[in-house]
Amino acid sequence: MSKAGAPRHDPVPIGEIANPPFARVPDPTSLFAARAARFRALAQGHDLAPYLTFLAGISGAQHQIQDGLGEPDMPPADALARAHEFSMPPLDRNTFKSEPVFETTLDRLFALAANLDMPAKAREALKRAASADPLGRDAMVRNVLLDSIPVEALADHLYAAAALQVHFARMAARLDGNKLVPVSDGVCPACGGPPVSSVIVGWTGAHGTRFCSCALCSTLWHVVRIKCVLCSSTKGISYQKIEGGPELIRAETCSECRGYVKILQQLKNPDLDPVADDVATLGLDLLVRETGFRRGGVNPFLLGY
Repeated sequence: MSKAGAPRHDPVPIGEIANPPFARVPDPTSLFAARAARFRALAQGHDLAPYLTFLAGISGAQHQIQDGLGEPDMPPADALARAHEFSMPPLDRNTFKSEPVFETTLDRLFALAANLDMPAKAREALKRAASADPLGRDAMVRNVLLDSIPVEALADHLYAAAALQVHFARMAARLDGNKLVPVSDGVCPACGGPPVSSVIVGWTGAHGTRFCSCALCSTLWHVVRIKCVLCSSTKGISYQKIEGGPELIRAETCSECRGYVKILQQLKNPDLDPVADDVATLGLDLLVRETGFRRGGVNPFLLGY
């Protein structure tokens, strides 16, 4: 693994001034289909090919289950206004209560996942999750939203997490991104969740700027570069990568809080996906962890690592 100091910012194209929005809400109608394609591409010749292929199937299912799905329950206008006024996430994951549309989302995910090729243990986990009673389902949902999943049931919760990603992305898509405001360090302004990773984008008007991607709802929010996503420190920031590994993906480490979040150069490869490429670079996590840094990004598909 190599280590380097803070890189220079990529130049803004002549005539273009970077003036990024604070947040951008997701488009779930294309998000999961693109992620499935990325997982399939990453699986080619990869040591984790079977798992990446399985996750391509899960992402494809996340896309398919939206067809004909009803409208999710959204917070009332006064609650949205209050969240904006007091810098709170309008889709507070800590107060989430199941509703019929989410239950349908979960059932559809279970049904489509059953058609995927998977190891016997993964299929057993799917059967346990799909056959859980209402209290068991609610417990799985609560564990995912609290990022507190029992070690013995990690595989079971993957399916619940996938359904929650769809539901929260659909809710986030219905928010006005211009009304989202900063909440706290390393916290999604839409749902209050942690990031999965961060991306340097190539959007017009935001070229070369960095956005964190929410692990739950996929909302993107702007965080200036060479600054710790987790604690906002600008001291002791460095970048680590695997020798001979992907040049466009590094771990941004912070010596102040001893945490790290991956940073993806999406402006140089628009196909990079915050979730899929995070899984595919698990080797980077294992190496950075050996140097004493803790992973700050949360990925439901890397539970247990």
